[in-house]
This record gives sequence, structure tokens and C-alpha cells, in this order.
Amino acid sequence: MKNKLVLLFLGCAVLGYAQKKPAKNTVKIKPKSEFVAELMSKMTLDEKLGQLNLPTSGDITTGQANSSNVAKNIAEGKVGGLFNIKSVQKIKEVQKIAVEKSRLKIPLLFGMDVIHGYETTFPIPLGLSCTWDMALIERSAQIAAKEASADGINWTFSPMVDISRDPRWGRVSEGSGEDPYLGSQIAKAMVNGYQQHDLSKNNSILACVKHFALYGAPEAGRDYNTVDMSHIRMFNDYFPPYKAAVDAGVGSVMASFNEVDGIPATGNKWLMTDVLRKQWGFKGFVVTDFTGIPEMIEHGMGNLQDVSALALNAGVEMDMVGEGFLGTLKKSLDEKRVSMETIDNAVKLILEAKYDLGLFQDPYKYCDEKRAKTEIFTIDSRKEARQIASQSLVLLKNQNQLLPLKKSGTIGLIGPLADAKENMPGTWSVATKMENAVSLLRGIKEVAGAGTKVLYAKGSNLDYDETFETNATMFGKTLHRDARSKEEMLAEALKVAEQSDVIVAALGESAEMSGESSSRTNLEIPQAQKDLLNALLKTGKPVVLVLFDGRPLVITDEEKTVPAILNAWFAGTEAGYAIADVLFGDVNPSGKLTSTFPRSVGQLPIYYAHKNTGRPLSNTEGKFEKFRSNYIDERNEPLFPFGFGLSYTTFDYSNLKISSDKMNSTGKLKVTVDVTNTGNFDGKETVQLYIRDLVGSVTRPVRELKGFQKIALKKGEKQTVSFDITVEDLKFYNSDLQFVAEPGQFDIFIGGNSNADKKVSFELTK
Repeated sequence: MKNKLVLLFLGCAVLGYAQKKPAKNTVKIKPKSEFVAELMSKMTLDEKLGQLNLPTSGDITTGQANSSNVAKNIAEGKVGGLFNIKSVQKIKEVQKIAVEKSRLKIPLLFGMDVIHGYETTFPIPLGLSCTWDMALIERSAQIAAKEASADGINWTFSPMVDISRDPRWGRVSEGSGEDPYLGSQIAKAMVNGYQQHDLSKNNSILACVKHFALYGAPEAGRDYNTVDMSHIRMFNDYFPPYKAAVDAGVGSVMASFNEVDGIPATGNKWLMTDVLRKQWGFKGFVVTDFTGIPEMIEHGMGNLQDVSALALNAGVEMDMVGEGFLGTLKKSLDEKRVSMETIDNAVKLILEAKYDLGLFQDPYKYCDEKRAKTEIFTIDSRKEARQIASQSLVLLKNQNQLLPLKKSGTIGLIGPLADAKENMPGTWSVATKMENAVSLLRGIKEVAGAGTKVLYAKGSNLDYDETFETNATMFGKTLHRDARSKEEMLAEALKVAEQSDVIVAALGESAEMSGESSSRTNLEIPQAQKDLLNALLKTGKPVVLVLFDGRPLVITDEEKTVPAILNAWFAGTEAGYAIADVLFGDVNPSGKLTSTFPRSVGQLPIYYAHKNTGRPLSNTEGKFEKFRSNYIDERNEPLFPFGFGLSYTTFDYSNLKISSDKMNSTGKLKVTVDVTNTGNFDGKETVQLYIRDLVGSVTRPVRELKGFQKIALKKGEKQTVSFDITVEDLKFYNSDLQFVAEPGQFDIFIGGNSNADKKVSFELTK
């Protein structure tokens, strides 16, 4: 349809659409509350229940929308939104059915898992978090919203802000790590990036914070599994990022699959109503996760009618795929198991979201074919993605300054992830065109230039087990399994190594070894790759390990034997260029870990902000002590702590000062520290501030992140970094779930990671 259709109200009369789009800014519709109330007064019960229904579109081919299975329901007003459909052409066809063929012409929402970019793909969220740069993180979400909205999408199921302290759980790749303070800052940045404080813009989209709540703490690290924790831990450690997203104005919330206090989150009224709405003041709507309502049947909560009523009464407004609302709520209303008031409230929230997005003014707002051609996967967006990706990489080891590499001589690039462009975008990159991603091989060749010879060998498959590799390379993330014997592949790799001055080993996980339903019990690099790496080390040539992963891995052996380790995560469509930029020193690495790397899987869950026991170790060397809290076969501390990350330069912390050793409840303290770049490269450092509450009415963590600043220093430059401390930084939830700061002694630590040893102390007085 050439001209956009515009909804007009003529007094209080019938809803209808004009055939010609008026001049800009001349369309007037009633204020939101009045508009929605009037529209709802015209709706039948079936049409109201339809607004609560979010089916998947299936694969609708352009030109065939009218004959698709979902078209009939849309025309009958039985669909509130669709997801898993992309492109302006397809979305416009489907929207046309809603606004021309349905009785009340209510436009649809179109949602998609735009998790870490659209076609321009950024690092997986865990990698993004390691930038510790809120402006860059917000910018990544803004670009994602721009591209998605240009392709017809107006709703994203992101950000995922679940705190997780157990990397056996594969979805750590989608989150921002283990810390509630940092996670809260990132949640806010992502929401602001997607929504841009103004949903009326045509390049902003509705965000959806997920998964509410506690999804990142399943027993045994197994996806969808039981979660059970105290309320005090919920409020102090796991709830803050969700609340930060709500405070930032997130438009929607997604329920989690797990149970909370023995009731699945999708049917948990305490969670969805008491906490989310009454305590936090959330004004948007709640959507289930995929089939979240019927899955409560397996949880043992009743039949489809039972669980559908349970979810609606709990405070869930939209049913993703389950169709329990559509099929059972009418009967439940007749039986007085749900009320009309509850249904009406749910419908109102969905319609208000559509109003805020401007869909009633212009249902084709996101269907501009010019934007689709000019604003997706642009040169400028790719340039920004490359820059952001380079900031996400974490240098874990650099013995004898092996890195950065020289742009000369011969480099042997070896490993199953070396020429694997399809894996570079990482998990949950559903809109990415894999053919556009840049492999490490291509990146190194182009960044190194003609003066450097680059030799390549695959060296091994992902794993010796072909079935395992098949399961770990789904959704087009193939590694093109090599049919040769392991001996043949190794011989080729060693031949390349012999001819090389330095070896870059591209090893680790494939993209789908982490992500949803990709839990692992063994967090080591697969044995086939470990054997390859050991053979390369035996050549005596210097080896740089470029480690691909979607979670913290157990690399205790590699840390002992490999001279240099660069953790690359999965850095997006521009990964190959970004990694090469860091390897050759065009970018000095500045990423810092947001999730602890364990020494052994047996330490899990592991995190820096742990509590002390009554029997802590008395030594700092990790030596075993009987009748103390430790292991008989492993040290307590991790391999790499939270906040850790090296640079090609070095930073010295000195002259830590505090403005006073006392503060009252209305006061403020200033903490300053001098940071000096003492190395030979310009670089960036994330200065981290941790606080310990030494005595509390409940036990308190050994330290908690309460501030950070990422600064850039020229070599030899010194900068004084200052932090303000107020009583808000000292508050926590006590045993009565009151958010309080208790008078007493506090320690402040500042440094480059969570083991920071520069300390000052103060007292909070009454």
C-alpha cells in the first residue's frame, strides 16, 4: 500500500483510517488514557483476549501473508503481536491484515530477540560487559534499535540482566556477569539505548528486561532448573539489575522459566504484583517466555486452564505461544476464576504500549523501505562495532610482552576457530547474516598487511566426538568438520608451526557451546584442542592463545603453559578485525572480567562478593588447613578474579586518600587515588572501588563493587581519580527486607580488580 494509513477519531464516533497520510504533525489523537478507554469500550471479550496473545509467525514468505496460518486469527482480532518475523515487506503485509481486515484495526507489535545487535552484531552481552564502558554499551543498543526498527521490528526481548555466578549455566553468555552493581548500570544503559527515552521516535524500540526473576541461579547450572534462595539474597544480589531496568523506564518485562519460592515465576503473584508493581512501581506489561504458561503444567501447577488463570491473576499480561489465555480465559471468566477487571487491566497495558510506540498514529511507522535499505549493516555501524568489540577483549596473560605482535615475519594461525566466521557473532545472533561476519584469519591478514606472511592450518576439529560437535554448532554455526584423521590434521598444523615465527592458536568453544540449553559439566577446552595446543607448545615456538568462549572456562593448565592468552569471547560480525587490532597493538586491550574464572569446576558457584565463614583460611598461600573452610585438592581463590584484565602497559595506584574518617547519614566522603601509566604504551584502565561493611545486623560480603571509572592515560601520565561516597552506597536489605545503612566501620579498597589492596577506612555515625 503506497500511502501510510492513519488512524483518526471523529469525535467519539467510529474508529477508521484515512486513505491519505496528512501533512506531518497534523494528526491528532486523544490522550492515552482517554484513547485506550474508548477503544476498549468497543472491544468484545474475544478481541480483548486476542490482544494478550503473542504467537510466533512461522516462516511467512513475502507475498503469502494472507494465506498463512496466523492471518485468520489476526483478521479476527485474536493476535496482539507476532515475533520471529523480519523485513519491512513481510511485516507490512501482516500489519496490513491487522489494520485493514480486523474489525477494530488495532496494530500489532512485532518482537524479535535482538540481543546484541541486529545485522551489525556486537560482542555477546558477557563480552560487552567487559568493556566497563556504559556509553559504548548504550551505543550498541542504540544501533541495534536503529537497525531493527528500520527492518520493521518495534520490540526486543532484551536486555537479559540475570545475575549468574555459575558458568556451567550456558546463558551466562547473554548476561553481564556476577555483580549486581555493575549489572544494574548495564541494565540502565541497555534500556536507554533501545528506548532512547522516547518511544515515539521511529528508531527507538520497546525494551523487555528478562528473565524475571532469578533465572541465572539454577541448581547444578542446568538450564530451566529449580531455583531456591532466601529473600535477603534475592533483594541484595539478584534483584538490583531488574529494578534498575524498571527505574530506567523499561516498557516490558519477561517472566522466567524457573520457580521462585516453589511457584513458577510465570504464575507467581508475589513476584509479578507485590514486588514488580507495588514495590518498584512498574507501569508496563509482562510477557511470558516461550510457552511459559503451558510449561507450568509440567511443574505440577494444574492443567492449561489452571495455569492460564494462575498467570493472569499473578500479573502476566501477554502469553507467548502458549495460547492458554486465548483458549481458556473465557471459560475461567464464566467460572469466576478470573475477573473482567483483571483482563481489562492486561489489555489496557498492551494497548498503552502500542500507543506509546506511535502505532495508532501510524501503524506502518516501522515499515519505511528507504530506511531498510540505508540504515542496516552500514559502514559506520560496522566501524563502531569493531571499536566496541576491541574494547571487550580481556588480556589474561602476556609473559615477556609477547604481545603485541609485529606486522612482519611469518605468523602461523592454527585452530578450529581460526577460519570460522559463522561462529564469530556468537549465540543468539538471530538476525545476523553469517556470511557478513569476519573470521580471525581474514582479520589478521588484512590488519597485518602485505609485509606479514600468514599461514593457516585447522589443526583439529572442535572435539573428537562428532555428535558433540553437531550439538555445539547448531543454527548455521558450522565449523565445517574436517573428515581427515587427527594425525593428518596435526601434521599439517606442525608443518605450519615449523615455518612460523609465532603461533596464534584459535581455540575454545564454538558459538553454540554456550547460550540457551547449553549447560556444561566440563568447562575445559575440548580434549582435541588441548592435544593440539600441547603439540604446538612442544615446538618451542612462542604461542598466543586466542580463546573463544561464551562463559568463564577452566584454563588452569593453559595458564601455566601458554605465554600469552587473549580472551576474545564472541566479538560479533567484526570480530576478526577487532581481535587483530588488539593482537597487533593498534588497540591496547582494556577489557576487565565481569565473571570470575574458576580453577576447577568443583569450585562453582564462585564469585568475589562471597561471605566469610566462621572458619576462614588463616593463610594467603592457599595451603590446606584441616577444620577450615577450604578444599583438600584445590585452592579457594579463582584463577582470574572479577575485574581482572591486563594491558600492554602497566598502571600504578598510589596516594589513596579519604576526605574524612567519619560520615553521618546526610554527609558525603570523597575518596581519591592517583593512577599512573608506568609502561610504554598509551592505555585505558578501569579504576574499581569496593566497600566492606565490617559489622552488620546480618552477615555482609567480604567486599562489594560500589563505583568504577574507565580512564585513558598516555604513557607516563598520572591522573587523580575521585569517587564520592554517600549513605546510599552503604545500604543493603536487612533480615526484615528494609533497605538500610547501619552505623559502624567500613573499609574502602581501590585498584584494578576485585583483589585491590589499597585501603582506607571510615566510620558511619548515627
